[in-house]
Amino acid sequence: MVHIVSLKPAGRSCWDEPLGISVHGLAPEQPVTLRAALRDEKGALFRAHARYRADDHGGLDLARAPALGGSFAGIEPMGLLGWKPGMLQGCSAWAPSSLSPALFTGPLEVSGPWKRNGPFPGIIDLFGGGGGLPEYRASLLAGKGFAVMALAYYNYDDLPKDMDITHLEYFEEAVNYLLSHPQVKGPGIGLLGISRGGELCLSMASFLKGITAAVIINGSATNIVGKLCYKDETLPPLRVNADRIRVTKDGLSDISDVLSWPIEGPEQKSIIPVERSDTTFLLLVGQDDRNWKSEFYANEIFKRLEAHGKGKPQIIYYPETGHYIEPPYFPLCKASLHTYFGMPVVFGGEPRAHAMAQVDAWQKLQTFLGLSPAHESIRDEALPPQRPGEASSKGKRWTLLKAKAYFQGLSAKGRRPPGADSSEQLSSGNTLVWCSGLAVSREHLWREGAFPA
Repeated sequence: MVHIVSLKPAGRSCWDEPLGISVHGLAPEQPVTLRAALRDEKGALFRAHARYRADDHGGLDLARAPALGGSFAGIEPMGLLGWKPGMLQGCSAWAPSSLSPALFTGPLEVSGPWKRNGPFPGIIDLFGGGGGLPEYRASLLAGKGFAVMALAYYNYDDLPKDMDITHLEYFEEAVNYLLSHPQVKGPGIGLLGISRGGELCLSMASFLKGITAAVIINGSATNIVGKLCYKDETLPPLRVNADRIRVTKDGLSDISDVLSWPIEGPEQKSIIPVERSDTTFLLLVGQDDRNWKSEFYANEIFKRLEAHGKGKPQIIYYPETGHYIEPPYFPLCKASLHTYFGMPVVFGGEPRAHAMAQVDAWQKLQTFLGLSPAHESIRDEALPPQRPGEASSKGKRWTLLKAKAYFQGLSAKGRRPPGADSSEQLSSGNTLVWCSGLAVSREHLWREGAFPA
């Protein structure tokens, strides 16, 4: 009997889109095992499998049939993709990830309209302490109708290799560039950041102008690593006590208690002055975050804004959810090498709850950023947009702005939006702003099926 396995959509789909998986041609109540494998750009192999039983008619639909065991159990339509533990490395916006599911066959076209005309709501996207320039989230959001700048801030190209000192003027250049771009809707922009990136988003919203919406995923309310400088102000880092590191039964390090208590004594100088901000905030919190106490920080942000008569942030708490809340169907990173501590640490999260949180958070942040005041009104005291390279902060000029921007409707070959080149270099004095790879997520960030006969 011929087994027919169907994916909808098949062949190609964006990472944040669910796949419908079904099997036909089985014997009634036939036991079957489905397996999936994915290799990332650094060669790490992610695998998952699950055991099922066909229905009375020899069919199997993962949206209705519970897995009986394997990598997961119960009804998990995307379990074969979302239950492979670990962190994907080098998930590029330019090279498709090849998914190899056992027995899967048959290509289908990706359906649905996606091209829209700009300008688009603008977002700056920041990741955590791993550094580099992750692009996948920006590229996916471009496919949803946003103009997104994925911004590197250390450990990339000729940027600093550490976070000993962070100058917010560098981020100010990025804000001003995005505000002035003809493909950005304006008059304000939004921010999206996770972990250290979320902490930086909070600092940007507190010190800089032109930002009226920010989504912070498991961020801190304090400056954590190195000095944070803006003009004549400096926030010292919160002290780290490595003696508080605990070892789990699995031999991993638990660093959730290593940071000093920030609400008393000299540590208060590290608190980010969020009360200065008029930004609208959405805080997404994993309640099993083992990197640091994200729930405590979110509550402190809420209390600080409320005490100063500012708008209350929206907070969404996700039980049994860890530190790395990624786009939907990305595997749970329960533990990984920590860049700062140089050791494998536990990041928390239970597979089922974490996977559900990623789906919900992805929809929530898109709704928030798409409907936020950032694209309807802006503070009266906001500075006028500066062209890239203009002097700011007492005449200082800053170094290369390392970013890639993604706009919906542009091809990989670099079809230009009005006033922008596909590999754009804008210079003034000794400041160069580099914005390359204007592209569309649906053309560049694919999950491809490799279907063996």
